[in-house]
Amino acid sequence: MSNPKIGIIVGSTRPSRIGPSIADWLQKHLKTPDLDVDVIDLAQINLPLLDEIAMPSDHHYELEHTQQWSQLIQSYQGFVLLFPQYNWGYPAPLKNALDCLYDEWRGKPVSMVSYGGHGGFQAALALSLVLRGLKFNRLSTNIEISLKASDLDHTGHFKYANQSLAPYEFDVQQLSAAFSHVLAN
Repeated sequence: MSNPKIGIIVGSTRPSRIGPSIADWLQKHLKTPDLDVDVIDLAQINLPLLDEIAMPSDHHYELEHTQQWSQLIQSYQGFVLLFPQYNWGYPAPLKNALDCLYDEWRGKPVSMVSYGGHGGFQAALALSLVLRGLKFNRLSTNIEISLKASDLDHTGHFKYANQSLAPYEFDVQQLSAAFSHVLAN
């Protein structure tokens, strides 16, 4: 029997984003011998803005990119949504990725890892309502990464990602244990 698969969905597609470096670090620390973890970068997924004719809850997808997105999401048993806070909200590409599907999300465990100058609390709060509407199994372990200007270079990227993210290692261990627990039952 294969290990459960967790997908880390990188919710920002901005060219100057730091999400991929956080996702790589998170993947390395979340993965266990009993849990496989992949990064799903929305910047690499062809997912136009809600262009299906039917409602996602009808599960009648006519467009190939939606069918591929559905198949990809169905191959995972749980998700980490990784996103920055933009003006107290979360990025539009993440909302679109969630809204393109419906049944595929139902009952799957999910955790939020937000980041920003103050950890992304407002964005996580806003997204939690959407996750409730999609009937996710919301885990109680969620992480808010507070970015410090001193940790970033002049382009807004980490000078030393491992050092900057080290304070969150325990939280990621707790998240890994939460996924393992809920997927074992």
